[in-house]
Amino acid sequence: MEQDYINKRITELRIKKGVAEHKMSIELGHSRSYIQSISSGRSFPSMTEFLAICDYLGVTPRDFFDDDISNPPLIREAVDKLKTLSDGDLLLILTMINRLQS
Repeated sequence: MEQDYINKRITELRIKKGVAEHKMSIELGHSRSYIQSISSGRSFPSMTEFLAICDYLGVTPRDFFDDDISNPPLIREAVDKLKTLSDGDLLLILTMINRLQS
């Protein structure tokens, strides 16, 4: 995996969240150009900053690197709500998912 992947994934998830680079930078406690410098490849976040970025974007580090998931925060919210359902309700949801996929 290359550094370019991290830059592009941050940009992808930031856009899905609907937040501007400068706003995200400021809300993470940095200068207005912090995220732009990462997105452009001029800088690279430390591990601590990477974890803060994941938290800000509403994704786990695992979700961040799973590019098969196009909208990790939405998937995580759905899974969290599924965990509270009864077995019968889960079977109904599964039936609906199977019907939607066919």
